[in-house]
Amino acid sequence: SRSRSAGRPRLPAPTGLPGDAEPEDATTDDSCRHGGRIRGFPHERGNWATHVYLPCTAQEEFTELLELLVSRARAHVPSVEAMEEFHLSLSHCVVLRYHWIEPFVRALRERLAPFHSMLPAVLCAARKGCVLFLLLFRTFIGLEVSAGHFQLLELVSEVDRVLEEFDLPTFYKDPSFHISLAWCVGDLSGKLEGQCLRELQDIVDGFEDSALLLRIQWEQVRCKSGNKYFCFPLR
Repeated sequence: SRSRSAGRPRLPAPTGLPGDAEPEDATTDDSCRHGGRIRGFPHERGNWATHVYLPCTAQEEFTELLELLVSRARAHVPSVEAMEEFHLSLSHCVVLRYHWIEPFVRALRERLAPFHSMLPAVLCAARKGCVLFLLLFRTFIGLEVSAGHFQLLELVSEVDRVLEEFDLPTFYKDPSFHISLAWCVGDLSGKLEGQCLRELQDIVDGFEDSALLLRIQWEQVRCKSGNKYFCFPLR
């Protein structure tokens, strides 16, 4: 629309114009090199997988809870693996061309600059609610987030506006925020839901102060693009 295009930044010229060097062939992916994970889009030189998120800090005792949950889940699905780090997504994983990264990061920084850190208001990040969800040929086990839902929606709204400027897909319209704890390749929700999920919930319910062992870092938003990381401190 006219109003949307008026506020859109002028993007760098795309590659592949007359006189440009021919792009190299797309790299062939071997899922065995990535624990069996399958990309949601083919790896191609010049395409950078990009993700915006809030990092999460796990207390030392959380490792014990995670080990209990993964051990129980493996009794139903042996291929379940624990997440190596924890985050709360503010965007889907989208594809940026290399020459878009700098203006994309600049636009994010401008959009997020007015936000204040909500560190003093941090409560328990995850309520006692185990969930299953599917994403990019994988099944995830996670905990729902209970605190700061309105503030998270505001952050997502600003990230969405940047994504729209670059004609990239925005986040879910009515997101239910969660933090992934473990995953496995393929749609194995049929084996994990029901009895397994109830057993996982019992472990969480019985673990003392379980909701306090994982908290969201409200101090900053991060963006990972390929192997590059960008931090956006909240005031």
